[in-house]
Amino acid sequence: QVQLVESGGGSVPVGGSLKLSCKAYGATYNCHPWAWFRQTPGKEREGIASIDNDVDTAYADSVKDRFTISRDDAKNTLYLQLINLQPEDTAIYYCAAQCINRAIWRPPTFEASSYNYWGQGTQVTVSS
Repeated sequence: QVQLVESGGGSVPVGGSLKLSCKAYGATYNCHPWAWFRQTPGKEREGIASIDNDVDTAYADSVKDRFTISRDDAKNTLYLQLINLQPEDTAIYYCAAQCINRAIWRPPTFEASSYNYWGQGTQVTVSS
């Protein structure tokens, strides 16, 4: 079992920055890829950044060049650095992990159904 706990959300003005964290607890040695999703009321959950067990990353066009995903394996923590935030970035942000007992490389992906562990979400609000 794996538990994911996000933190770091908040309210910022347009152009502001935040760094979200996702601390993982439990048996994470079989976990990858990892990802950040976001969701606003009435819309589907949107994958915005994903990272494999090495350095390969993927970003949605809407956040490319503004958001950066990274991992600190020693701290069992996934991060999302957000800069130049815009009102359309307002959402609940979720981290996710694919943790399965298969020793093969799995690439970054935005397919929500690929992830079997999710955090509880952290709110990001950008005000103009």
